[in-house]
Amino acid sequence: MSQKDKLVKRFLSIPSDFTYNETVTLMKFFGFIEKSNDGSRRAFYHPETSQVIFIHEPHPESTMKKYALRDIKQSLEEGGYL
Repeated sequence: MSQKDKLVKRFLSIPSDFTYNETVTLMKFFGFIEKSNDGSRRAFYHPETSQVIFIHEPHPESTMKKYALRDIKQSLEEGGYL
């Protein structure tokens, strides 16, 4: 199983310890490019499909909230990436 497959499998389980850095890696695996926005809000843009997914970068800790992971999962499913 590749690193991408392992990360996707982990993401799909919506773990309570999934980090922002893992989220960035996941989005890059699917071809998204991170763009900075205001404050801790980040936009991930896919150049081929023009889909944009907004993600809040958590702080001061880097652990993603479960609702945020569910929102990202839904957006990736709607875009046909999952």
